[in-house]
Amino acid sequence: MATVNKNLSDYDKNTVPNAKDFRFGIVVSEWNDNITEGLYNGALTALLENEVPPHHIIRWNVPGSFELIYGSKKMLQTQNVDAVIAIGCVIQGQTKHFDFVCEGVTQGIKDLNVQTDIPVIFCVLTDDTMQQSIDRSGGIHGNKGTEAAIAAIKMAYIRQQASLTHRAVDDQHLLSPGALRIENLPLQIEE
Repeated sequence: MATVNKNLSDYDKNTVPNAKDFRFGIVVSEWNDNITEGLYNGALTALLENEVPPHHIIRWNVPGSFELIYGSKKMLQTQNVDAVIAIGCVIQGQTKHFDFVCEGVTQGIKDLNVQTDIPVIFCVLTDDTMQQSIDRSGGIHGNKGTEAAIAAIKMAYIRQQASLTHRAVDDQHLLSPGALRIENLPLQIEE
């Protein structure tokens, strides 16, 4: 199991880009809300700790994890965000419903990442038991919401840097041939 001996809330703040100018959407499933509220609180705390202003964080609730796809899509289309965090929890039951929901949500979030230019972070617990979900939403393994928020900041930064690089390449066309050469440089993290 990936979270054994790992605390999902641990991260090195020195490796996180400055997030004060980014806007984040958080779409939260109301199903298993005792878990999703814990995940949301972990994400919110991490965003605030990394200087995201509270008014740059938009929360929407949806009924269940399957609805995270539509909620995230509408968030992307209407809220001018730099990244979206999709928070949900699906716990194994006695039917195949678990498999269908997990597969659908996974593919739906993946599709949004392929079809749009704004990253959507998958923060959906897919556990066998309620205890496993408790352990990953603020329990003994920390909080997957924290991990998702840090991923959202890093992906928003990558998107920003890629956009700047793309604009610089486009601006080259305004100069005479050979006047400007852009090299691939590693991403820089502001302090």
